[in-house]
Amino acid sequence: MSADERLHVAAPGDREIVMSRTFNAPANLVFDALTQPALLTRWYGARGWNLVACTVDLRVGGRYRFVSRGPDGAELAQSGTYREVERPSRLVCTEVFDDQSYPGETLIAQDLTELAGTTTLTSTLRYPSPEAREIVLRYPMTRGVGQSYDRLDAVLTELAHPQEKQL
Repeated sequence: MSADERLHVAAPGDREIVMSRTFNAPANLVFDALTQPALLTRWYGARGWNLVACTVDLRVGGRYRFVSRGPDGAELAQSGTYREVERPSRLVCTEVFDDQSYPGETLIAQDLTELAGTTTLTSTLRYPSPEAREIVLRYPMTRGVGQSYDRLDAVLTELAHPQEKQL
């Protein structure tokens, strides 16, 4: 199954994109992977992209900043402010890229639902306008997020099920 097939994407309404994927790890571990720089730098980004700078002030009103570098040396930076932090079930933040292709900031709500040690991560991205969402839908976002989540899955498997790595 490809990364795109494991990632479910929908575009309800005129300003939202909803993405979900299930991981074989408890919600607290998935939450940590979304919020701890030492873990984020291990998985965040599509194949060939890596976080080269990552700061997180995990509290309501706290800020984060990620700088990723691609295989050709290009850099992509994004930052935002945390609006809700409910460990391990919900994280809400804003997002804006340094070199953004549309005006305004995106609101991202990440909801984690655990059932029997398996966690579904559902991310709802609300764009500032229908035009902004249409711009983003033209990007290869599904492929990039799918690849990033495959990397996340490998990190979570290593941490939650270290015996599987040895097999």
